[in-house]
Amino acid sequence: MSSSAKWLNKVKWDEYGLVPVIAQEVGTNDVLMFAWMNRDALEKTIASGEAVYWSRSRKKLWHKGEESGHTQKVHEVRLDCDEDVVLLKVEQVGQIACHTGRHSCFFQKFAGDANDGDWQTVEPVLKNPDTIYK
Repeated sequence: MSSSAKWLNKVKWDEYGLVPVIAQEVGTNDVLMFAWMNRDALEKTIASGEAVYWSRSRKKLWHKGEESGHTQKVHEVRLDCDEDVVLLKVEQVGQIACHTGRHSCFFQKFAGDANDGDWQTVEPVLKNPDTIYK
């Protein structure tokens, strides 16, 4: 596959050559995580059928689940109306998407009001991350 493919050129990449990506679970529609992709990551995701992201901290491609085994099988790839956000509809293998051992990275919910509020953890740890990442 060529990185000059017409479908890749339609994506509005930011000044770093990245696009934000939301991973949403097929069936439940749970938002599992947010990440980034560059052209290579999106191309590899389409080619392999599994989510591949760009790690900004490690500055390299990251095949989701490469260490944990918690891969994401991609069922559908969508581009938003502004063509600057990608949505992956995925099957989360192993039920854990978050490096904290939870189903979703969005496990903290704001409760209260602007004067007297705080973030509360609303999803349990399914597996201790120390046993996932060695």
